[in-house]
Amino acid sequence: MSETVLSNNDQPSATETPEPITPPPARRSGNGLAILALLLGAAGVAAGGWGVWQVRQLQGAEQGQGQHLQTLSERTEALQQRDQQISAQLATLPAASELEDRRRLVTQLQGDQQRLSQRLETVLGASRKDWRLAEAEHLLRLATLRLSALQDIASAKALVEGADEILREQSDPAAFAAREQLTRSLATLNSTQQPDRTGLFLKLAAQRELVQQLSARSPEFESDADALGALTSEGDVASRLSQWWAEISKYFQIEFGADDNVRPLLAGQSLNQLRLALSLTIEQAQWAALNGDAKVYTQALDDARSVLLANFNADNPQSKAMLDSLNALAEQPVSVIVPDLGESLTAVQAYIERRHLPADAEGTTP
Repeated sequence: MSETVLSNNDQPSATETPEPITPPPARRSGNGLAILALLLGAAGVAAGGWGVWQVRQLQGAEQGQGQHLQTLSERTEALQQRDQQISAQLATLPAASELEDRRRLVTQLQGDQQRLSQRLETVLGASRKDWRLAEAEHLLRLATLRLSALQDIASAKALVEGADEILREQSDPAAFAAREQLTRSLATLNSTQQPDRTGLFLKLAAQRELVQQLSARSPEFESDADALGALTSEGDVASRLSQWWAEISKYFQIEFGADDNVRPLLAGQSLNQLRLALSLTIEQAQWAALNGDAKVYTQALDDARSVLLANFNADNPQSKAMLDSLNALAEQPVSVIVPDLGESLTAVQAYIERRHLPADAEGTTP
C-alpha cells in the first residue's frame, strides 16, 4: 500500500537498468513528528497538572492566609479592647504629684512601723524577764508552803533549784545576793533528813493486819508434883499421891502467893472489841505518820502498846512480836525541823524591786 505507482510514461524500459529503490524520507520525518507531538502532548499534560497543583496550592495558601488574617484581626480587636481598658484605668489613676505624696507617706509609715516593732520587741523582752522573775518568786512561795504544811523536803528542794535556775538565766550581776541566799537555803535543805513516812505507814498497815490474828493463850502452870513425887518415892502411898497431884494440877491450881495482876481469858465479843480498839490506835498512828504530826504519832503508839499490854498476854509470841515492832516504830521520827526560806524569798523580792526602780523613775520624770 505504501508503494508508489508509476505511470506508463514514467515506467522504465526493459532495456534500461533499474536503479535501487531508496526509502522515502517523508516516512521517517512523519514518525519523528508523531513522537515530537506525543512528547509535546505529554509535556502539555504535565504542565497542565503542575498548573492545577500550583492552583490548588495557591488556593490552600490563600485559605491559610485568610484564617491567619482573621486570627490577627481578632487579636487586634482584643488588643484594642485591652488598650481601651488600660486607658480607662490610667484615666482613673491619680496624678504624678499625688503618687509622689503617697510614696512619701508609705516610706514614712514603714519607718514608723519598724521603730514600733523594735520598741515592741524591747518591751516584750523585758516582760518575759519579768514573768520569769515572778515565776521564781512563786516557786519560792510554793516551797515555803510545802515545808510548813507537809514538811516535804524533796519538793521544796526542787522548787528552790527551779528559782535559782531562773535567776541564773537573767545573767544579771545584781542577782548575786539573791542567788547567794538561795544557795544557802539549798545547802540547809540538803543537810536535812527526810523522814520515811511512806515506809512507816506501810509498816503500821502490816501491824494492823496482824491484829486480827491475836488470840489469848491459856495460862500454863508449873507444878511441883514431880519434885514431890521424887521426895516421897520410897513409899507406895506417897508415889500414888504424887501421881494423883500431877494429874489434878493440869486442870486447876491454887497459889496463895500469886500476884494481883491476873488477867482473865479473852474470848467472843470482848476479844473483837479489843482488836478493834488496837486497830484504831494503829490507824491513828498511820494518819499522824503521813501528816508529820509527831505528838499524835507518839500518843497513838503509846495507846496501842497500853491496849496490847493490858488486855493480851505478854507471853504470847504474837503479842510479844507486835509489842517489839510498836516499840521500834515509836523510835522512828515522823517530823523534822524544816528550814526557813523567808530570807531567800525576801532577797528575791528585793532584787525584783530594784530591777523595776529605773523604769519607775523614768516614768515619773516630767
